[in-house]
Order: sequence, then structure tokens, then C-alpha cells
Amino acid sequence: MALNPFFLHGSSGEQSLVQSLINEHLKMFGVEVVYIPRKIVNRKEIIEEIQASKFDEEFAIEAYVNTYEGHSGSGDILTKFGISLRDELTITISKERFEDFISTFLKKNDSSEISLSTRPREGDLIYFPLGKRLFEIKFVEHEQPFYQLGKLYVYELKCELFEYEDEVIDTSIYEIDSQVQEEGFITTLNLIGAGSTAQVSPFIGTGYVQEITITNDGSGYTSTPTVAISTSPSGNPLHNAEAVAITTVSSGVYSIKEIRLTNAGAGYTVAPTISITGSGSGAIATCSINTSSYGIVRTVIDNAGSGYAGSPPTITFTGPVGVGSTATAVLVMNNSTGGISSVRFINPGYGYTVGDTPTATVSSPSTITGIGTFEFNEIIVGGTSGTSARVKSWDQSNNILKISNVGIGSTTAGFLSGEVIVGTISSARYTVSSYVHDDTYDKYTQNDEIEVEADNILDFTESNPFGEY
Repeated sequence: MALNPFFLHGSSGEQSLVQSLINEHLKMFGVEVVYIPRKIVNRKEIIEEIQASKFDEEFAIEAYVNTYEGHSGSGDILTKFGISLRDELTITISKERFEDFISTFLKKNDSSEISLSTRPREGDLIYFPLGKRLFEIKFVEHEQPFYQLGKLYVYELKCELFEYEDEVIDTSIYEIDSQVQEEGFITTLNLIGAGSTAQVSPFIGTGYVQEITITNDGSGYTSTPTVAISTSPSGNPLHNAEAVAITTVSSGVYSIKEIRLTNAGAGYTVAPTISITGSGSGAIATCSINTSSYGIVRTVIDNAGSGYAGSPPTITFTGPVGVGSTATAVLVMNNSTGGISSVRFINPGYGYTVGDTPTATVSSPSTITGIGTFEFNEIIVGGTSGTSARVKSWDQSNNILKISNVGIGSTTAGFLSGEVIVGTISSARYTVSSYVHDDTYDKYTQNDEIEVEADNILDFTESNPFGEY
């Protein structure tokens, strides 16, 4: 027999005693760190590249700092991208404590879509409270000390300072989540505050275009054609009729569905001619005029309003009319401001009398916007696009919202101007004025400056400065 049978060489009782002593030692002389497991959300199957991951759980555990003299590693290095911090940290945690108080919860949350660790794994994070820093585990040493009494008792975690790359960090602990508040690719949403109702003033006239009839919708158009109407004999530019084509598209080919007036004109004694030009051909339209009564010939937008989202508001005309007829029109919304941009007539109406100009009433924004305060790290959702993102910062005085992780859970990579965004936690609601693709906070944004300066030194546009081979 190779070993002396009269010695136990590591009984379970001895191993348990050593483990208890190590646990007690860590509780007395260690530091409480936060272990943050990495959840793999999306992985490339071919080369096993992790495309998306998130950190949304946290577990406090005691750890002994091995590098007690300070951070190890390469320290602070000056690179072409700026100063790079290469600090490293080595800590030791109890194997028993990790398996009893962390692995148990990870196994319960494991699923086929999210891969979790059942032991400390490379890629998980450690929050070191003394330096208020996040470290990424680069290597887990599980055989040191080497099998004392035939068993392993600790994990030695070798960590490097975490380099943020738009991972989702949402542990609900502000001290941890805010570590990356100003890092990564951050974009800007300029929002509209409280919405306002648009105001429109109508003007009446006679000798106007009453109706436009399409006799041939044409073919071969690849874009919306232009509609031109001959000028009014009155000589007043405001009396010239104007219209736009409303098209439908099938297999990339446009055809004219209808033509709507933006100005019915005035002073016409005979029906004007209508010409339709564009990338296609064959479209023909005629019109009829009204010279016997007054109709609403044009409008002026006094206030474009704001806060309209999804669809344009409605407009109604009220006031004294001779035969009870009224004009009908539709409003076109400007998505960049959430207001209206133009009025298009379906029917200018008739029977109005001089001195009895009707009143135009525009509906108020259907959705109340410009209320609430967005919370850091909450998810916002666009009501029209369905795009989601995480809040980085909210400047309520200027209605500027900084966001990251744009496109969470959606195939739409961006928000639409004019849509309403809602905070999933705060329930704040605002309308998007503009969506700015801004990489100001991206650590690689200096690449643009480097590339410009390099082009000034070496010009490859004319010839190869290094010669031809």
C-alpha cells in the first residue's frame, strides 16, 4: 500500500474545518465586493462571438485582496485613442460561499436563451467598492492553494478594469450602474415639451377650382410626380391654383391616386390646364371651376402647433354659409416638429358670402405629451416605431434626452420624428422633435480626427505616395 493507512490524509471533517477557517478569515480581513454575472443574450453560432450581453443581477460576497500593494497590470498608458487604464486586480473568494449563495440562484434563472455561470466565469464583473470601479474577470484560478487535504477551497479571480462596449448594466444599484453613465455610444433625442394646438386662417374667393378629375393615372413613375396648374388671369400670385399628387406604389412603380389642392386659386374665368410631369408619363387630369359663388380658396397657418404624433390632426370649417355647404380639407404633419406643415383641400366648398369668412378649427393633440421625468437606465419605447433604448441622462429644462442601446427588442434602428416616447418606469411622455446620431461620448470618436489629419499628410486620391509596384 502506497500511503500509510493509519493517517486520514484529509477527512471530510478536516476539510470542513479548513473551509470554515477560510470563510471566517475572509469575513474578518476581506472586502465586500459585488459579483455581477454576465448573461449572454445573443451569440454568433459560427465563431461563438458574443454580440449582446447584459448584467442585471448582483450578489454581495466577501473577498480577500491579493494585490494589497495596489493595482497590478500595465497601469496608465497613453495611446492614440487617449489615456488607457490597464489596472488589474486579483482577489480570492470562498468556493463554498460562492456555490451556496450565488451558484444556487444562477441555476434557478438559467434558460436556453440566456447562458449563466454556475461558477465564477471569465467575462463576469466584480464591483470593487473601495475604488468604485468595475473589473472584468479574465481568468479563474481554482487550484491554488493546490489540494490542501485533498480538496480545493477558494477561487482566485484575476481581473482587469472593465472596458464598456454598450453592454446593458442594470443591477438597480445606482452606484454600480452609473459607472458607465457617460460611456459607450450615446445618442440624443431632442424632445418637444407640452403640445400646442395649431391655428389656421381661411380665405374665400370666387373663380376657383372646384374639383380635379383624373382621366389617366399614368405609368412608369418611380417617384411622386409634380402637378402644375396654369396661372390665374387676375395677375395676383396668391390667386394661382396649386395642387399635389397623392400616389400609390406597387412593385416600386408609382401611380396617381388623386390630386388635392393646396390653393384653389381665384379669378379664373375658364378652367385652367393641368400638367403632370415626372419620371413616368401618361397622367392626365382636368378640372372644373366655380364662378358663381365663393369658396375657401386658400389658408394661412398662423400656428403650426406641436405635440401631434402618429397621424395629423383634423380640421373643420364653421360659419355662415349660403347653401349650407362647407369645405373639407386634410392637414399634413411635419414630423420634425410635431406640428402641421400644409392644408390640402378635398373640396373648397361653395355658398360663402363676402364678409362672412368661416372659421377653421384644428383638433388639439390627441396624446398629452411633455409630462414626467425620465429615470436613469429605464427603457423608453417609441409609440410609432416600437424602438427601445436606455436612458443615460435627462435634461428637463432643455428637453434633451441622452440614450444608448438604441433598438432594444426592435428591428427599427432609430426613433421617428413626431412620435411619442414613453418611459416604462417613470411613465414620462414626450414627443420626438429630432433624433441626433451623436457619438460624442464614444471613446473611439477621435478616430475621425486622426483620419482627417492623416489624409492631410498622405494623399491617396491621386497616387500611391509609397510608389507603384
